Amino acid sequence: MSQTSTERLREYLAQLPPQSQALLMREFERAVERGEDVTVANFVLAQLRKVVRGAEEDVHPRTDDPVRLLFRPLEPFLVDGNAAARPGQIRRASLLPVWQWLLRDGAPDQARAFEAALIKIRETGASHEVEPAVRKLQLATADAVLRIATPVAGGDVQRTLARIGPPEVVEDLLSIGSLLQAREALDGLGSRLASVLRVFGDAQIGTVIAALNVPSLQTAHLLPFALSLVMQKLAAPWQIIRLAIKMAASDDEIRVAATPYGIAVSIALHDLSVMAASLRLDIKRGRFEDVAEHLKTLHDGVRGLRTELDLRNDSAWGRQLAAVRADISNAVQSEIDSVPGRVRRILRQRPDKDISSTARVDSSEVEETAALIDFVAVCRTYASELAINEVTLRTYSDLQHYVEQSTEALVQSLRSADPRTRGYRQMQVSAAIRFCEVLFGHDYASLMTRAAENALTGERKSSRTG
Repeated sequence: MSQTSTERLREYLAQLPPQSQALLMREFERAVERGEDVTVANFVLAQLRKVVRGAEEDVHPRTDDPVRLLFRPLEPFLVDGNAAARPGQIRRASLLPVWQWLLRDGAPDQARAFEAALIKIRETGASHEVEPAVRKLQLATADAVLRIATPVAGGDVQRTLARIGPPEVVEDLLSIGSLLQAREALDGLGSRLASVLRVFGDAQIGTVIAALNVPSLQTAHLLPFALSLVMQKLAAPWQIIRLAIKMAASDDEIRVAATPYGIAVSIALHDLSVMAASLRLDIKRGRFEDVAEHLKTLHDGVRGLRTELDLRNDSAWGRQLAAVRADISNAVQSEIDSVPGRVRRILRQRPDKDISSTARVDSSEVEETAALIDFVAVCRTYASELAINEVTLRTYSDLQHYVEQSTEALVQSLRSADPRTRGYRQMQVSAAIRFCEVLFGHDYASLMTRAAENALTGERKSSRTG
């Protein structure tokens, strides 16, 4: 492939969600182990690893990592951190303690035999033998995990579980065992789904329901993982609730909740809540690069749940959705309220006597404020659904009025500016024009730029005539 094609592939891979990247990596590594399309698979894997690990250095394949090979079917469902995982998720931090338990107590003979097999495969280069060895250990692991994680009468189960790891690891045990046991069913589901479900309408819903109609995937424990796999294919993940509505043949939340697929609504609400928390953190840290995308996703998700489900205000789902809206509103409103003050500090016309010859307008502060103005503009687009309508519209209108008046006044001030303060006035005008570009567009900003140039030219001519 040419360099341009390689860069295009890498850009595409970088745009995929982390779980989709993990899913794609898993499929290509399996293709390599089966000896299928090795050249293409290795090339794509190399680019994908560079994207995932954020490095351009040569990266060696990790198909000789026993922990990663064993738990590879879990990759699409892993989440970082030790926070509470929703149904259909497993904490990444739980995997290593389970592996250590396998080596120590769970299935030590099988685990060590697997490590020995990997060493032999590396020496002989017989990569086709990796997959059978992996599957053998996965089934042994599933048996060991399910045996200890399934409650039985008698015996000191809690003490045994405590030997594996802390409570959050124990919480993930049953999911780990169930997923390893049902690997073929989940692989089959993934192969039957389209790579991207852009418009999740009736035809696609019917296809997905048919793909999910596998007894092993219909259990209370595995269905959330199957739904999570479907969500990763959806262009709009919140639309997973349409499966629950279809299965209930009703949009009434009581009837939807009564079906096994009602868990889809809980999953969608949880993910919206996590995204709202991420939005709040980004705003707090002054990182606005992804805010527009997050706001759109939250807006579409909140609107979708409010319009496609008949939710009661006092129900668990209704209260959870209200909490998401309140979280977004609180995070956004405090930042919106701060923008007018920042603009006024930069554009305020102070008397010449109050401006020192060394006064400067901080260019980084100007760009930060421009980003905040753009943030207000983005919020205005999604204001009504996110419960920030009044404050957003009022602030945006005030900003337009103030910046327009201030820019005209600052341009006029250039005509009679004191030479000592002219540099500072020009910096203020540049900042005002930058804000105009965000609020009114490029054409208006260009017009004000020409007006500022004319004001400076006229002032210089006046000085020479004098």
